[in-house]
Amino acid sequence: MDRRKATDFPQELLNLFDLYVHGEIDRRSFLRGARKFAVGGVTAAALFDMLRPNYAWAVQVSPDDQRIKTEYDTVPSPQGNGSIKGYLARPANADKLPCVVVIHENRGLNPYIEDVARRLAVANFIAFAPDGLTSVGGYPGDDEKGTTLFRQVDAAKMSEDFYAAAMWLKSRPDGAGRLGAVGFCFGGGIVNQLAVRMGSDLAAAVPFYGLQPSAADTAKIKAPLNAQYGELDTRITGGWPTFDAALTEAQVPHEGHIYKGANHGFHNDTTPRYDEAAATEAWRRTLDWFNRYLRS
Repeated sequence: MDRRKATDFPQELLNLFDLYVHGEIDRRSFLRGARKFAVGGVTAAALFDMLRPNYAWAVQVSPDDQRIKTEYDTVPSPQGNGSIKGYLARPANADKLPCVVVIHENRGLNPYIEDVARRLAVANFIAFAPDGLTSVGGYPGDDEKGTTLFRQVDAAKMSEDFYAAAMWLKSRPDGAGRLGAVGFCFGGGIVNQLAVRMGSDLAAAVPFYGLQPSAADTAKIKAPLNAQYGELDTRITGGWPTFDAALTEAQVPHEGHIYKGANHGFHNDTTPRYDEAAATEAWRRTLDWFNRYLRS
């Protein structure tokens, strides 16, 4: 599959795909809506294939990169689904490092999120990416199946699983005791939830295009927070001004960045929604934020 850009597609089609990704319409409804964009011999099904992830594009850090060590680990979660499995990545030759929990989108622990964990490891962090689909067998290797499984997991128990993973990571003996959290889409919303729940136990948060908490919940946040948004992702980005005001009222150190012309999912380098300039700048800000607040 050739790599395409968001600008290769009508924005209305990208918005339609966004509805599919977030479970607001099914595949059949997407294909029905995409028919009017199927021109020049390109079918609606072909458009779907062009827009869906290609995980071969996501490998920025190879799993066998000699600078890092990776493994899968299982974390007890007695208040959740019993346990949650995840992907651990850390520098090969370092100890007592700050830790970052990486929260996936609404399809489970896919190869893109594992690569994000490795990117953090080469930046000298211990990263753990838990799989919210553990209780239903884990990420199935296919995003469409992952979305189906996602709906089968009790949301409250999954939230407890992520909290257990975060606290387990924070307390690791090879960690420095300071924890950050980064998440994407659904995971961005979970990062905001963790910031509300964990208070001072979370030292830094970077939610990418995540749903924002209420003003009452925002008042509980202690972690410095750096939010990343796409300009064209009005469904999520529209909530930033209110969140910004609530964070200011709560005296939480924070920043918010809205990337011009960027769509929801602009950091995910496996789909045409990926915006290289926005993703590069947002990732630089992510690492700068974690270096600032996790290493002090």
